[in-house]
Amino acid sequence: MKKRMIVFLALVFLFPFFVGQVVAKEMTAKDFVDVAKKSIHEISVSDAKVLLEKGGHIFLDCREPREFKMGHIPGAMNIPRGLVEFKVGKKIPDKNARIITYCKFGGRGCLTCCTLCKMGYHNVVNLAGGWVAWEKAGYPVE
Repeated sequence: MKKRMIVFLALVFLFPFFVGQVVAKEMTAKDFVDVAKKSIHEISVSDAKVLLEKGGHIFLDCREPREFKMGHIPGAMNIPRGLVEFKVGKKIPDKNARIITYCKFGGRGCLTCCTLCKMGYHNVVNLAGGWVAWEKAGYPVE
């Protein structure tokens, strides 16, 4: 009986350790972006330009302030990716606002878009290819 109790207690304490080792997988930044991409919508730079000209959309640049100062989409708002959860509620209180997120290449934009959706924002899309694609297309910049 005593042996059974020791084996039982050992299993109870060690089981989570072994299960955690089998189930846990270290994720890379690319893995996080790939997961986010499955739950968001992306638009092309040409579609984004049409929406910029039409008006009524918030272009949310989630790059760092120094990147933003070097050039951005006209009228864009800058909230760095690392501060989105803390600042977006004050800067964009309307959860129905039409938001287009972007970053340099698209990764941080995807993560920001996914985060905003989880925070209850309903009309959020990411700019495929990010700032680099916008600039390459020769569209207006500030």
